[in-house]
Amino acid sequence: MGTAISLDIADPLPPDELAAATDEVFAWLRLVDARFSTYRDDSEVSLIGALPEARRSADLRHVLDECARLWETTGGYFDAYATGRFDPSGYVKGWSVRVASEQLAARGVGNHCLNAGGDVCLRGRSSSGRPWRVGIRHPSQASGLSWVLELTDAAVATSGSYERGPHVVDPFTGRGATALRSVTVVGPDLGVADAYATAAMAMGRAGVAWLAELPDHEFAVVADDGRTYRSAGLPAVA
Repeated sequence: MGTAISLDIADPLPPDELAAATDEVFAWLRLVDARFSTYRDDSEVSLIGALPEARRSADLRHVLDECARLWETTGGYFDAYATGRFDPSGYVKGWSVRVASEQLAARGVGNHCLNAGGDVCLRGRSSSGRPWRVGIRHPSQASGLSWVLELTDAAVATSGSYERGPHVVDPFTGRGATALRSVTVVGPDLGVADAYATAAMAMGRAGVAWLAELPDHEFAVVADDGRTYRSAGLPAVA
């Protein structure tokens, strides 16, 4: 996936059970990378034009359907074809982490934090017994934080330009979106939150007002001029 993935488990389960759960999670994430990496010539995403529908995996069909639905939901700003080829990365990373989190919960690992490059699934509580804390990186200060969130049973997705430059493309202009430096969305589903953060980045400043109208989601934004915006219900403690 081109990013670091970390897993913090707070359940005091036997080591063999924890090892089996962890192995399952990372096997799944490696499978997703093999199917959806845009950097691999042999991935399903890279070969999609030559794959008849009958040969497409159930996962690929799901992602295609969700990308189409999210395109409608975001008024076309979440567009998996914005770069001229099919690239569902703005949904796939969050979705795959959500599925991995569900796998852990099904194995009885109900207290965990799974973080894939800033896309985070949180269940239960940390080893301290308190809700999990998630730091949102400041886009201009590599060692600084814009906010610290405290959550349980929630998803946090962040889209930003501070590491890869303006890689989120405005599908209506074909240019990289630069008006916002960082968009964080908190919601119940990490795949959807990931897509919403990407869409808001593509919208630019209009994305702030759009995020404010989303039901069941909170947000935090840093604009290109350093101004910050956040929803009233953002679970920030610092």
